[in-house]
Amino acid sequence: MSNLLDGTRKNHFPAHISTLGAWRGNLWLRSVVFQLLALGGVIGIGVWLVNNALDNLTRQHIAAGFGFLAREASFAIGESMIPYTPADSYGQAVVVGLLNTIKVSLFGVVLSTILGVAIGIARLSRNWLVAQFAGVYVESVRNIPILLQLFLWYAVITEGLPSSRQAFNLMPGVYLSNRGLMIPTPVPHPAWAAAWIALGGALIGVFALRVWARKRQARTGRYFPLGWTAACMILGLPLLAYVAFGAPTALEIPTLRGFNFVGGATLSPELSALLLGLVVYTAGFIAEIVRSGILSVSHGQTEAGLALGLSPKQVTRLIILPQALRVIIPPVTSEYLKLSKNSALAVAIGYPDVVSVLNTIINQTGQAIEGVAMIMAAFFTVSIGIAVFMDWYNRHVALIER
Repeated sequence: MSNLLDGTRKNHFPAHISTLGAWRGNLWLRSVVFQLLALGGVIGIGVWLVNNALDNLTRQHIAAGFGFLAREASFAIGESMIPYTPADSYGQAVVVGLLNTIKVSLFGVVLSTILGVAIGIARLSRNWLVAQFAGVYVESVRNIPILLQLFLWYAVITEGLPSSRQAFNLMPGVYLSNRGLMIPTPVPHPAWAAAWIALGGALIGVFALRVWARKRQARTGRYFPLGWTAACMILGLPLLAYVAFGAPTALEIPTLRGFNFVGGATLSPELSALLLGLVVYTAGFIAEIVRSGILSVSHGQTEAGLALGLSPKQVTRLIILPQALRVIIPPVTSEYLKLSKNSALAVAIGYPDVVSVLNTIINQTGQAIEGVAMIMAAFFTVSIGIAVFMDWYNRHVALIER
């Protein structure tokens, strides 16, 4: 009788109530539907914005698209890593600006890492004066806006140094003035190309040797002197290739002609000020990250390593750093990304990065939307490259738990 009543009660439930209960209970179905609705809304807003922008451009008789990149640029760029003249296209000018941005980002990352690690370790020094100096440095540079620091360094370089005619002769062929640092450069010769190829081969060989040494140590417990071997390979192989191809010694010396130097290579005031500002500013943040990472490792780890007979250097390299890197790498990655994006401030001191070049192109062509999109794409590409590399390195040095 009870079964009959239960069946009757079930049959009397409306169909829409049963469907609603199934909908509320199926979390996967609900999440998929809501995500599809959200995606459709975003796509709809994007389509509306694009159509609205195209309508406005049509009303103002401004052509849309990237066809302007093939036209002649007709403006000069002060610094270029590749051949460029005003007769080249806008596309070539954009490449020049992008390479300048990449150059600043790479040099800035390397130099700020070196300085930041040194300052971070100095803050942990037992020498009171060294520790206090490092602390003053960190608190000072982190609390002054980066743009003001760029203006300061640019003023120091351009106003504090003499003109080209009164340039400081630091050593034979090396001059320093408000036009920059002029240094000799080697005359092109096949020996230099061979040396660079040998250096690339040496780096690949060191990487392979490092992998082999780690596997050998894990298998046998025997330590391989990788540091000295790597130094000999990196220095020795390029030197042997250089000597084998004739060891040329001819140099192009900077010479004063008129109001400036010609010949050799020049580190411009704009690039110098930009690098100094970015490196000094970012190193202050990296120093604190390094200090906190080292302090996160218990002192008992150091005592245990010394008790096992390891030297202080081996304790630092084999015990402290592998554990501290887990804390250091993620926030340092964020600082690298900030440095690459802060390089956009180069426009304030006249360095021709991708923002400066595309601003000039926008003013000449009126293609503002395309220009801003290319600036965003350029910094997105640089940032993604840094993030992917640091993510790979973070996974490479991560401690594997058993």
